Amino acid sequence: MTKFTNRPTARPTGPVRSTGITRTHEGAVGYSRDAESELFLLAATNMVSEGTFYESATARDERFQRLVHQVAKTNPEWLLGAEDLEQRTAGKVGFIEYLRNTLQMRSASLVMAAEFVRSGAPGGRRAVRQAISRADEPAEILGYWMSQYGRKLPAALKRGVADAVVRLYTERNALKWDGQSKDIRFADVIELVHPRPRMVWGGKGAPPAGRQSDLFKYLLDRRHHPDNAEIPDSLELIHLDRRLLAMPTEGRRVALKEGLVAEAGWSWERLAGWLPGGMDSEAWMSVIPQMGYMALIRNLRNFDDAGIYAKVKSEVCRRIEDPEEVAKSRQFPYRFWSAYKNAPSLEWGASLERALDYSCRNIPELSGRSLILIDTSASMNDTVSDRSKARRFEVGALFAGALAKRAANPTVVIFGDQSKEFPIGKSESVLRYVDRVGASIGSVGHGTMIWRSVQEHFANHDRVVIFTDEQSMDDAGQPMRTYYGRSDGIDSSTYKAIPAVHAFNLAGYRAGTVPPGSGRYTYGGFTDATFVLMAALEAGSEAGWPF
Repeated sequence: MTKFTNRPTARPTGPVRSTGITRTHEGAVGYSRDAESELFLLAATNMVSEGTFYESATARDERFQRLVHQVAKTNPEWLLGAEDLEQRTAGKVGFIEYLRNTLQMRSASLVMAAEFVRSGAPGGRRAVRQAISRADEPAEILGYWMSQYGRKLPAALKRGVADAVVRLYTERNALKWDGQSKDIRFADVIELVHPRPRMVWGGKGAPPAGRQSDLFKYLLDRRHHPDNAEIPDSLELIHLDRRLLAMPTEGRRVALKEGLVAEAGWSWERLAGWLPGGMDSEAWMSVIPQMGYMALIRNLRNFDDAGIYAKVKSEVCRRIEDPEEVAKSRQFPYRFWSAYKNAPSLEWGASLERALDYSCRNIPELSGRSLILIDTSASMNDTVSDRSKARRFEVGALFAGALAKRAANPTVVIFGDQSKEFPIGKSESVLRYVDRVGASIGSVGHGTMIWRSVQEHFANHDRVVIFTDEQSMDDAGQPMRTYYGRSDGIDSSTYKAIPAVHAFNLAGYRAGTVPPGSGRYTYGGFTDATFVLMAALEAGSEAGWPF
């Protein structure tokens, strides 16, 4: 973390740039952005084919496609990054790779790569290769393309997917991701893109050198002749998997105790469907050492319900709060909030709090006085995705709480169409603080009065930080009449007196509410990654894109 002790005399500029005046979804004066800025903020929060409070899934997808095509044609290097290996090793990646591996927006990066190919810009193979990071994703990007544009696959798409197949298709990944319910199987991908099997192999769960061709052949045989497919001797893990599946039910508990299930690398879901009697404490304790980090924090309630031993719970807690495990897992910080909400007992809380702290390590320490505002309006009560129960205001409250605990002298405010101070104690759990914010959102109304809230609470603070979707009903520096029947907004003298405004956008709509100018910055996303921009800008450094 970076600590700032002096306010810079001249405010640097940030990478997100405004280009003209428009309107927010609530009718206030808003500001459009250049194509790269709009795409950055949208992609950082885009769950793909999911609507938001103000934008339908179709409208959001079309805007995303249009922006990708535009930037791919005018500034492909921004999306692709450096081609030179030394530069890439030094961190010169493009937005596609940053979106996938740092911001952790999996579906958005796949769609971005596919639409890059669709644009016809050179470098499509690189774009596809950079977007694919997991073994199920070659099938996903092909599925997206065929659903949008038919079965004719461009060469760049096929070659990029083939590169990823050679890198990612292993026995272990085939067992994990090539499920029978998939519309596009591993074998289908192989037939569509014709990858050349790797002759020099490396990687966890991989067969010996020269055996990837055996794996490809087996996957094809299993797809077309499932009853007669023979498993080559070289595929030892798949042989073990088949032995376990064929095992009589009365012998399966013995196999569990002997460690054969652990050796096969089975997930808990696979074990649950195979083991007679389901997932009791013995089953959970046998599989916990092999469970991935996300699986651990998602199953805390199941561990409690099954009654796993105290020493196993201690080991789970140790893993949850291990800094290296947290960093390697690359979880969205809000996942820890979701785990905290779903866990029935409080004994997991301390470990989840420590893990959250590690996952927010890019949030800077701020000297001086900081006014921090959390938008709890109706649109911020929207969930971040259709499959998540976490809400945008909860993500904002989580970041705001973490920032306030690092700030020397914070004033924290929640606001809708009204506002009130809502402090967090230095020793208070951020997770409990988010819970308190959620219980209080109705007390400040459901509208979005960003600038009147700033006006009411600004008192010579060194900076204002706003966690919001930016869809304000009022203006900055230009008070307007609203349907509440009074003049709202912030007067120009107060606005000009604010040294720095940092808006952290949690929805990625087209219009922003922060006017352009010195000391006016916008970030976005569901991770702490773009807080590195805040750190640099508060230190007085010019900050370009964080990739």
